[in-house]
Amino acid sequence: MPQGRVSTTPDDGLTTRQRRNRPLLVVHTGAMKGKSTAAFGMALRGWNQGWSIGVFQFVKSAKWKVGEEEAFRALGEVHERTGQGGPVEWHKMGSGWSWSRKAGTETDHAADAAEGWAEIRRRIEREEHQVYVLDEFTYPLKWGWIDVDEVVSVLTARTGRQHVIVTGRDAPQALVDAADLVMETTKVKHPMDAGQKGQRGIEW
Repeated sequence: MPQGRVSTTPDDGLTTRQRRNRPLLVVHTGAMKGKSTAAFGMALRGWNQGWSIGVFQFVKSAKWKVGEEEAFRALGEVHERTGQGGPVEWHKMGSGWSWSRKAGTETDHAADAAEGWAEIRRRIEREEHQVYVLDEFTYPLKWGWIDVDEVVSVLTARTGRQHVIVTGRDAPQALVDAADLVMETTKVKHPMDAGQKGQRGIEW
């Protein structure tokens, strides 16, 4: 796709504008680092367009602070103060989903993940956000905590202009097949191969 030119023009009855503005289902998978980073980069572009951003982290510990979370929370405050960009919500399993009255640390992780997905489904049905980042969502799918077929059905039937970005290793084939854009990260070299642990500003 050199210089942003499409390789084919499908006979789908859509105009160029309609096709350009079609909401995307994006999957970032693979063994190498950078999947979440790439997803947050796309969300950052959406925020700049004034879109509502919803981030839902499924595996990372509630105590694990990532730089993107702090940055997006700050951008949410900028929007509230000035109207610039779009609204931001950030939820993560383990700290207790913000719509749940149960303490996340006392609930079963599988039930917690299912509850999180149920809320995301409700939001998609209400067309609440323009960008959803389902970070490390492939893991509860792989572990059988959430039904893959249901997820694919909901995501492919969503209405409006809602972009969904799913990250994590071992994305189920059904999700890959349904996606519009799939990226697979592969490792060529990594500092950990030479005994170097993760560092501030790079990994978090």
